[in-house]
Amino acid sequence: MIWYLQLIFGLMAIGGATVAAIWKNPFDKLIAIGIIGAGIMPFLAEKGYLDVVILVSLIIPVSTIILLRIVRGDES
Repeated sequence: MIWYLQLIFGLMAIGGATVAAIWKNPFDKLIAIGIIGAGIMPFLAEKGYLDVVILVSLIIPVSTIILLRIVRGDES
């Protein structure tokens, strides 16, 4: 992988982890966890773990929707 892309994706993952650790709002934490996933996926694809990338790209949106409904606490 090109070195500057590695730097950008690595900074995305580190930045997402830092934001998730600092922010207190659960909605913001979920967004930060999505940013971590977006930063890690290119590294998994480069190593050839395309099945893991496909699985993660399908699980993250579904779990985010479920977690947002749980965090909001709405009964509808």
